[in-house]
Amino acid sequence: MKKSLKVFASVMAFAILTSCGTAVQPEKVTVNPSPLAVVGNLVEADITGTFPVKKFGTKAVLTVTPVLKYNGTEAVGESVTYVGEKAKENGTVVSYKEGGKFSLKASFEYVPEMAKSELYLRFTAKSGNKTVVIPDMKIADGVLSTAKIAEAEDVPAQVTSDKFQRIIQEVQEADIKFLIQQSSLRNSELKAQTLKDLNAAIKDADTTANKAINKLEVAGYASPDGEEDLNAKLANARQANAQKYLQKQLKKAKVNATVESNVTAEDWAGFQAAMEASNIQDKELVLRVLSMYTDPEEREAQIKNLSVAFKTIADEVLPALRRSRLILTTDLIGKSDEEIAALAANDPAALNVEELLYAATLTTNNDEKLDIYKKAVAQYGSDYRTHNNLGMVYFAQGNVAEAARCYAKALQLEPNNPDVNYNAGLAAMAENDLEKAEAYLGKAAGTEGDLNAAMGTLYTMKGDYAAAKNAYGNTASNNAAVQQILNEEYEAALQTLAKVENPNATTAYLTAVVGARQNNRDAVYANLKVAVERDANLKAKAQNDIEFAKYQAEEAFQAIVK
Repeated sequence: MKKSLKVFASVMAFAILTSCGTAVQPEKVTVNPSPLAVVGNLVEADITGTFPVKKFGTKAVLTVTPVLKYNGTEAVGESVTYVGEKAKENGTVVSYKEGGKFSLKASFEYVPEMAKSELYLRFTAKSGNKTVVIPDMKIADGVLSTAKIAEAEDVPAQVTSDKFQRIIQEVQEADIKFLIQQSSLRNSELKAQTLKDLNAAIKDADTTANKAINKLEVAGYASPDGEEDLNAKLANARQANAQKYLQKQLKKAKVNATVESNVTAEDWAGFQAAMEASNIQDKELVLRVLSMYTDPEEREAQIKNLSVAFKTIADEVLPALRRSRLILTTDLIGKSDEEIAALAANDPAALNVEELLYAATLTTNNDEKLDIYKKAVAQYGSDYRTHNNLGMVYFAQGNVAEAARCYAKALQLEPNNPDVNYNAGLAAMAENDLEKAEAYLGKAAGTEGDLNAAMGTLYTMKGDYAAAKNAYGNTASNNAAVQQILNEEYEAALQTLAKVENPNATTAYLTAVVGARQNNRDAVYANLKVAVERDANLKAKAQNDIEFAKYQAEEAFQAIVK
């Protein structure tokens, strides 16, 4: 009897100890997502499980902390505390008889070394003043970092164009005025300074090495009053007489040039322009007549009805329309590409800003471009384009900090330029300042850069894959393929990668990732081999990338990445 009592007492003591003090690990723990993945700049997971029935002591206190261990260090997330029904501390209460649900949200700032990592739950258990040791629980391996393959550097920066023209056209004009209903040339008109200047310009264009006569034209006009037939005869006669005069001058100057002719019988366009520039009474009424009527006779009749205004028009406007116009178009021929390239290298001061910016387009070598744009900044630093284009080259070379500095200077000079804001957005993305990048890209509407690709990349980096898909549209780039992989659109990703204009190591690597997700071993090995041949740095990445977890132990895989 005593023995039975002793056994019963021992059993009761154990039951009391269990019900009052012991804390236990959760069971049936699941992690979502599994495997872990970086989204934006965070690695996040929802961790759930259960506490078993009649195991969590009524006075127990259990603090659970997510810990991501990687590369000899660890990232520690926020803790959650669970308590028994009679515990004095605060926390989520777990029933002893019924058990309870366990849930915890883990969040860690991503660093690349997390690709090869292990996720643990760390426990701190107490019963009264006593601490109970409970070992860490491993619940996940590795972090998918495919989203981080999308990078701003995959989106080309935008050059701001030069305005260099090999041939610049200059137009010079001179009018010969005629008396009403007359077509004969008057000496007073032929002595006009504008006519002398035109004749001198013709000779200069014919004899100067970097100039050439593009076109010579003589146009004859009549004012829009009187009979149309008479006006036509007058306009033709005025044109013919003026052309004879010009031909004589060309012969005298020994200039061989073709003269084109043009006739306007009634110069309504000239009349309208003259009225718009005048301060004549009833000006607006006259202009209204011109807009309301297209028939010349009706126009003339309506204007003549404005008797007060018409007298002023007849005296001040119409005489200037009775004319011939001599028009010279001259081609100014700029330096050759060879000359510009040589001067950019040896004597940049001899080039204007347009020529110097153009010089940079004559080479595909970024080091040479960099040198030219540095010279452009030194000589023409007040022109925002010099700073922007210098930044573009720095960005292409991977010097993001210098690129950002150049863009900032360009924005000081031209804060609303869409191309500069676009480039500044790319630089901010490359520096992982996504908020600043979004602000810049918001001012980039109208840029000649690929704004859709830039926005798609931004959304991908933020972890908004649906928005990224909408932004990319039909863009064929590595970044666009990353978005499709993350959206599990594998066939679409393969089509995109096949269309990349200049496929590189990343293109092949992403194709291998798709192969792994589709369990296509041959595609994994074939494309991974190409990727590491193009960029040996991808060997280390592949060894730690859990996209290839099922292949990493295979000899064929190791033969590629070692």
